[in-house]
Amino acid sequence: MRLSQLATTLLFSAIAFLPVQGHAADEADPVVATVSGVEILASELTLAEGDLDPQFARLPDDQRRVAALAAVIDIKTLARKAEAEKLDQSEDFKKLMVFQRDRALHNAIFKSTVVDPVTDADIKARYEKEVAATPTEEEVNARHILVKTEEEAKAIIAELDTGKDFSELAKEKSTGPSAAQGGDLGFFTKGRMVPEFEAVAFALKPGEYAKEPVKTQFGWHVIKLEDRRQAAPPAFEEVADQVRQVVMRERYGDLIKEARGEVEIEVLDPDLKTAYEAINQQQ
Repeated sequence: MRLSQLATTLLFSAIAFLPVQGHAADEADPVVATVSGVEILASELTLAEGDLDPQFARLPDDQRRVAALAAVIDIKTLARKAEAEKLDQSEDFKKLMVFQRDRALHNAIFKSTVVDPVTDADIKARYEKEVAATPTEEEVNARHILVKTEEEAKAIIAELDTGKDFSELAKEKSTGPSAAQGGDLGFFTKGRMVPEFEAVAFALKPGEYAKEPVKTQFGWHVIKLEDRRQAAPPAFEEVADQVRQVVMRERYGDLIKEARGEVEIEVLDPDLKTAYEAINQQQ
């Protein structure tokens, strides 16, 4: 993609419209380029990198930075042209800037109040709270042999009655995808299998096989239960990101509730008022 086209990958933001003049350059935030005397600071490239299309996330750092620079140059170039055409003086633009400012302030307080304060200890504590509040669930490890007819299934049960090995019979006769693993389905909890299969599997004792075939939409099954146990909760490392999102959603909810209590909200449109109040009641 040509560098002059990279600006199209940026989302609309206030930086696209505000001239950045008169900045005091310093070592921490140097001027990296200018457009008709308007400075482009290193910090602006960092902001622009965050708005680049996700495809640019895979680029090396130096290429991604060049892409961000090209985007900011194009933004400021067109911004100067828009100013020359007095587009910044239109009512639509002024309304947009009010909204962009409010959204930027919303994001700033969200980051400072909700995102930044969340620690690893907060996430771990929330995880442990969820684990403690979640009832333990039983799971079973079963094998099965899947065949097309009831007669085939009954014949297999007869062979099992003579002492034949279930796993070997599964490898030899099962038409299911688990045949190569001796019919092993691994551990599963209730709700993971079709009801007819599940009812029989959970009723068996470890080491038992069902004395009658089980019919499901897939065919006829001969089922053996290998083991049963209490399912372990997901490891913290596996769900830490999801738990972080839960913590942030809750803190955001608390922040919004507190902030709404400090302002007076009046919805004037009758239809919107009804819908808004209904949503608030649900929440």
